[in-house]
Amino acid sequence: MNAQLRIGVADLLRTLGTRRDYRAQVRFDDLGVVSTRVDPDADVDVEFFIEAFSGGISVTGRVEVPWTGECRRCLDVVRGSTVQHVQEIFGGPEGDEDAYPLGHDEIDLEPMVRDVVAGALPLVPLCRPDCPGPSPDRFPTGPAEEDARPADPRWAALDDLSFE
Repeated sequence: MNAQLRIGVADLLRTLGTRRDYRAQVRFDDLGVVSTRVDPDADVDVEFFIEAFSGGISVTGRVEVPWTGECRRCLDVVRGSTVQHVQEIFGGPEGDEDAYPLGHDEIDLEPMVRDVVAGALPLVPLCRPDCPGPSPDRFPTGPAEEDARPADPRWAALDDLSFE
């Protein structure tokens, strides 16, 4: 749990229409999807306007996150950054399943930031659009002659196949 992302909003709820700017750099230990991760030592920049309205809190702003992944073709390390715009509601009308929970006098922005970042990370990045794939010298396709092992006898029938 990231304490920096727990924001007291009691003063905002007392005076509807009031607004507060919030900016921070936060870090996440375990945030990623498939082969893309947010480096635990990298700062995630968050900039929000937090505003009270009748029945809840509105959070509008942006999240900028650097990420590291593995190219889906050549397996080299790929680094990038994404900026996502945020417009979310905490509280809101009763029964609104899309709204984040509004605590008695605070909101926790961490689940929202995690959702935004996880949705923005590339699932399987490319190092560049014309990536040719793995280098044959780096990833040989067959066993070298000196360390050739005998074939598994369960696959021996395949040796007799001819595709002529």
